[in-house]
Amino acid sequence: MDGHKAILLGIAMLAGMTGARQADAQTFRNYHCADGTQFIVGFYDYDNRAFLQIDGGPVTLAKRLTVSGTRYSGAGITLVIGKSGATTVKHLKRPVTACSVI
Repeated sequence: MDGHKAILLGIAMLAGMTGARQADAQTFRNYHCADGTQFIVGFYDYDNRAFLQIDGGPVTLAKRLTVSGTRYSGAGITLVIGKSGATTVKHLKRPVTACSVI
């Protein structure tokens, strides 16, 4: 019986360590923009898309090719994160606005 308990304990510990690594593989940021817009964006190491929560709804933005920084767009929303960290968002029919991490 003691051998079985040791094996089960080892499996449980291994599963716990694997779950901890997956939790580290994500980044969430809260943004506040000059026009009053607030949104949350999530990034995952295994996925090149950006996951936004804006205006009370979820939006998934595909990564687009750009010369400087990173650009994500989809569903009428464009998120640009420059190499310097400057962030702008263009939301539906609104003009481009500067945003900062809060």
